[in-house]
Amino acid sequence: MSGYIRGIRKYVGHRTVIQCGASVIVENRCGEILLQRRKDNGCWGYAGGSVEIDERVEDAAARELFEETGLIARKLELFGVFSGKEMHHVYPNGDEVSNVDVVYVCREYGGDLRANASEVTALQFFPLHGLPAGINPPNRIAIDAYAGARRDAP
Repeated sequence: MSGYIRGIRKYVGHRTVIQCGASVIVENRCGEILLQRRKDNGCWGYAGGSVEIDERVEDAAARELFEETGLIARKLELFGVFSGKEMHHVYPNGDEVSNVDVVYVCREYGGDLRANASEVTALQFFPLHGLPAGINPPNRIAIDAYAGARRDAP
């Protein structure tokens, strides 16, 4: 949880807050996407998190990617912005959010793949036709859109 959101929670408790997220779908040379098993709910999803005050969204995406996976984004491409009722989420601790998720794709990256043990229990690349069960609900919409876009690509 970001410092900004943690501060807001002191005032609003578990009530719904609008949360701007910055996320990254990493694709390797084989066309597989990197997913991480989240420690908080055991679901699979892409790297991402909340944008801090005055932080550029693309900087937040790169920061979250590095913090959670050890990967350094060399190039981020905007994929899409996902919001609305489908992005409403209740975390295991009871916190509710209405997510606005700015999702990037990263195909050019460096660094050493390593899971941040405080947030992630596993990191694995999956083919789009063989994604694991239990995708994190707020990530499902963008992953499905990405898989559809890749199927439709020339």
